[in-house]
Amino acid sequence: MIVEPGFVSTELTDHITDPRMKAAAQNMAASMRLLRPEDIARAVVYAVTQPEHVAINEILIRPTDQTR
Repeated sequence: MIVEPGFVSTELTDHITDPRMKAAAQNMAASMRLLRPEDIARAVVYAVTQPEHVAINEILIRPTDQTR
């Protein structure tokens, strides 16, 4: 299964070393309501608890405010 999350409220931006990229990511994140880690966890639980005959192959999950 592939999980493709959009912006999630984590410490990821703390690890960006390029100052311009860090500022861009922080500005973009500040402009929207971010997903929470538990939103991603809930989606994964949904996918792995389906009946044996159901295959969830891909989850694309983004904040409703995220346009790209």
